Amino acid sequence: MSLFDLSGKSAIITGSSRGIGKAIAETFAAHGASVTISSRKPGPCQEVASQIDETHGEGTAIAVPANISSKEELQALVDATNDAFGKVDIVVCNAASNPYYGPMEGIADEQFEKILSNNIISNHWLIQMCAPQMRERGDGAVIIVSSIGGLKASPVIGAYNISKAADFQLVRNLSLEFGPDNIRVNAIAPGLVRTDFARALWEDPETLKRSTAGTPLKRIGEPVEIAGAAVYLASPAGSFTTGQMLVVDGGATIT
Repeated sequence: MSLFDLSGKSAIITGSSRGIGKAIAETFAAHGASVTISSRKPGPCQEVASQIDETHGEGTAIAVPANISSKEELQALVDATNDAFGKVDIVVCNAASNPYYGPMEGIADEQFEKILSNNIISNHWLIQMCAPQMRERGDGAVIIVSSIGGLKASPVIGAYNISKAADFQLVRNLSLEFGPDNIRVNAIAPGLVRTDFARALWEDPETLKRSTAGTPLKRIGEPVEIAGAAVYLASPAGSFTTGQMLVVDGGATIT
């Protein structure tokens, strides 16, 4: 059996209608998994699911729109996945939000609360909904897509970075709790990746040059390069890896 084989596995990936989440869903499907595509808007979700079905066979993917801020919609997402695939083996908490750009002293309570709720509490909800069946089977993989922002301070995205640092601790705690039932819980901390979410940091050539000047690889990442890390953590290759934060940043954090 291939170390990276996901045949027979079912995965929920939030924020998977574009960017890193979409790349993870497509790569999981390429390695044999059934995938649930989810983001807020139905149209883009269905488009990605249809593309995956066209490539890997009818029934490989389903589209289930859900707003991560709604506990009810997340439960409906889990229920729909169970109905379609019979189980949830892998959860990828990729969706996140950042409604504020500026110093911490200027952030409104509502903005700070939204960041913490969407980027931490919603992850806890979704994992909590899927963990019981994983524990019963004695197998499962949970991946939170965090950020290298959780490792450093910022004058403009401080609240976002705080939420991403909290995700690292959520991973450590849950890995301790779920480990005896063979559930692995890890985080991926991407650096700058070519996504719409980070467009302001790479679209302009001069900004891109400044963003990559201090990195060993002298370039930004592509979504599929984060997907490769997710496959490792979800597959037999990562069966002895838990409670960890896997930095995938082109070396940005070492300089």
